[in-house]
Amino acid sequence: RAAPGEANIVALHSLARTMPRLAARALALIASAQAFYLPGVAPRDYMDSDKVEIRVHKLSSPRTHLPFDYYSLPFCRPDNLVKQAENLGEVLHGAVIQNSPYEVFMGRSEFRIACRVELTKAQKITLSQRVRQDYRVHLIMDNLPAATKMIAEMADGTKKDMYDRGFRLGFLGSKDIPGTEPTKPYVNNHLRFIVKYHRSDTFPGSRIVGFEVEAYSVKHTYEGQWDEKSPKLTSVPLRPDLAPMLAWSNEIVYTYDVVWEHSPIAWASRWDLYLYMGDDQVHWFSILNSLVIVLLLSGIVAMIMVRTLRRDLAEYNSVEEKEELLEESGWKLVHADVLRPPPLAAWLATTIGTGMQVLCMSFISIACAMLGFLSPANRGSMLTVSLLLFALMGVAAGYCAALAYKAFKGAQWKSLTLLTAFLFPGIVLGVMFVLNFFIWGQHSSGAVPFGTMFAVLCIWFLISFPLVWVGVWLGYRGTLKDPPVKTNMVPRVIPSQAWYLHPLFTMLIGGILPFGAVFIELYFIMSSIWLQRFYY
Repeated sequence: RAAPGEANIVALHSLARTMPRLAARALALIASAQAFYLPGVAPRDYMDSDKVEIRVHKLSSPRTHLPFDYYSLPFCRPDNLVKQAENLGEVLHGAVIQNSPYEVFMGRSEFRIACRVELTKAQKITLSQRVRQDYRVHLIMDNLPAATKMIAEMADGTKKDMYDRGFRLGFLGSKDIPGTEPTKPYVNNHLRFIVKYHRSDTFPGSRIVGFEVEAYSVKHTYEGQWDEKSPKLTSVPLRPDLAPMLAWSNEIVYTYDVVWEHSPIAWASRWDLYLYMGDDQVHWFSILNSLVIVLLLSGIVAMIMVRTLRRDLAEYNSVEEKEELLEESGWKLVHADVLRPPPLAAWLATTIGTGMQVLCMSFISIACAMLGFLSPANRGSMLTVSLLLFALMGVAAGYCAALAYKAFKGAQWKSLTLLTAFLFPGIVLGVMFVLNFFIWGQHSSGAVPFGTMFAVLCIWFLISFPLVWVGVWLGYRGTLKDPPVKTNMVPRVIPSQAWYLHPLFTMLIGGILPFGAVFIELYFIMSSIWLQRFYY
C-alpha cells in the first residue's frame, strides 16, 4: 500500500495526464458548436440580383395617435395581399404587416412605375385629411424600418446623422414652397429608396444595414392614354421645376427609384442610428429634473417625519421621572393608534399587491431589455413580454396583498383573492374595451380584434388568477414579525380638524407637485412608446 503522500503524488500525475485530453475535447466541442442569435435578429446574406422584399407596416401620426392600415389609402396594391403573422404586442400596437408592390433587387439601381390610381371623392377626402393630420408611412425592409435621414448639429458644433422613423405622407403648401398653394394638401407620390449594404470577407454576399426613404411630390404627366404595360411618362427624369402632386386630384401616378450605397457600418451596429433618432420632444434634462424634484420632495417629507419622531423620543427619555405630570403629545399621543387596521383593509392590501405586481413586471422587463432579449428588431416584444410578466407576477401580487391583509388581521381571504385578481386589471380592461369601440368607429387598425381580446382574457383568467390564488395562499402561510407597539382596544377620538387638514385636501396638495413635475414628460415618454420611438 502506498503512503498518503505517495497517493497524492500519483493522483496529481494521473490528473496531469488527463488534462490535455479534457482540454482537447473541450476545444473540439467549442469548434463544433453553432452560434445562436436572439429571436428576430439573425442576419441574412443577399447575393447580387436577389429580390429584397419590402413590406408595408402602418400609418401613424403624432397628433391623433391612431394607426391605420397602409392600404386604407389609395396606394398601389400587389396582385395578392399576404398578411404576415404578428405577435400580441404588434396587434395591440395596431400593426398590419403586408406585402407591397415594390420590386427591389440587390445591387440593381433603377427607376420604376408602381401604378396609376384613380381617386373617388371619398378617397380624396380621406387622403387630404391624413395629410393634414401629419401622418407618416412606415415600411420594412430586411426587418429594418424605413427612416428619414436628418442631420443634427450637436452641442460641440459637430454634425451627426440621425433617423426619424417613417416618412411623411405629404405636406401642406405654403409661400416658401414654390409651385404650391397655401394650406393645400400635397401627397408624396415618388419614393427614393436609399439602401445601404455592407460587405466583408467573413460572409458571402451583402447585408443590408440601412433603409432610407426620400419622399417627393411630383405631378407626373404622360403621352396619350395611360398604358398599363408600357406607360410613357414625360416627367422623367425628375426635375426641380415639376409641379407637386395635389392630394385632391382625380388620379395619382406612383413611382419609385432605388439607390444602393456601400456602408462601413457592420450588421450588428445597424440599429444605432435608429436608437439615436432626433426628436425634439425628447427632453432628457426635463426628465432628470422631474425625477430630482420627486426624489427631493419625498426626501424632505421623510426627513421631517424622522426628525419629529427623534425629537419626541428624546424628550420622553429625558423626563421619564416626570412622565405623570406631562401631557401626552407627539408620538406618545398616537403610538397606540398608528397600527390600527384601516376600515377598508382589503382594498388597501389589494392596492399594495397590485403595486408590487407592476413594480416586479417593470424591473424584470427592464432587465430583459438591458440583456438584449427585447431587441427593437423584434417588434412588439416589449409589450408582449410586459403583459406576460404582469400575469406571471400575480404570485407577487397575491403574496404581498396577503401579508398586508394578515397584518391588518383580516380574515376574508377569498374576497382578498378576488379583489387582487380582478379589481385593477378589470378596470384597465374595462376602459380598454370601451375605448376599443370608439377606435373601431374610426376604422383604425389600432382596434383590438375580438380574437386578441379573448386571448388577453384567457391569460387573465387561466394564468394570472390562479397565480394570485397561489400567492395569497403562500402569504397567509407566512409569519409576521411582532408589531413594535401595541394597539389600544378603544380608538382615540380624533378632534375636529381645520378644512385644510381634510384628507382630500392634503392628498391634493401633497400629490399635485410630483404629478405636475412628471406629467408632461410622462406624456412624451408614453407617446414615444406607443409610436415606437426609442429612448436610448
